[in-house]
Amino acid sequence: MGYLATNCYILEKNGNCLVVDPGDELYAIEKQMGKNKLVGILVTHHHEDHTGALKPLVQKYNVPVYDAYNTSEQKYEAGPFLFEVIRTPGHSSDSITFNFESYQFMFVGDFIFKNTIGRTDLETGNMETMKQSIAKIKHYPDYMKCYPGHGESTTLGYEKENNVYFQ
Repeated sequence: MGYLATNCYILEKNGNCLVVDPGDELYAIEKQMGKNKLVGILVTHHHEDHTGALKPLVQKYNVPVYDAYNTSEQKYEAGPFLFEVIRTPGHSSDSITFNFESYQFMFVGDFIFKNTIGRTDLETGNMETMKQSIAKIKHYPDYMKCYPGHGESTTLGYEKENNVYFQ
């Protein structure tokens, strides 16, 4: 989505859906939602390229937003979806990861990319905090698939073996 090609994800189950990081292009998001009922929006962090369509989605569908400002590290249920919030600051102070343990995947935003990590030189970014977040995420199973905010997916096992920041 948008000029920075942000990955926007839509999860569908039993006629319901969640939107993850609605970066831009409201009409494209709605087209992909189809006839599914939107039950929530997950925001990995509040950089504009991840939230460009957030306000119009909330205004139109009046659904809850799950982000660093209104969640804590615990499990949540939105419609038929169960997920865990993991605080993973470093790229930004409000970066969080959404762990869908039963599906063996997580949405990591700009925290982890294949073979690298998100920038820490932007406002509220911090390399020391990033290192703490990496240490925390390393405790999750290797098979967990990671869906990043940009680029292709990876797994935690792959990153533990190949990502210099995980060494």
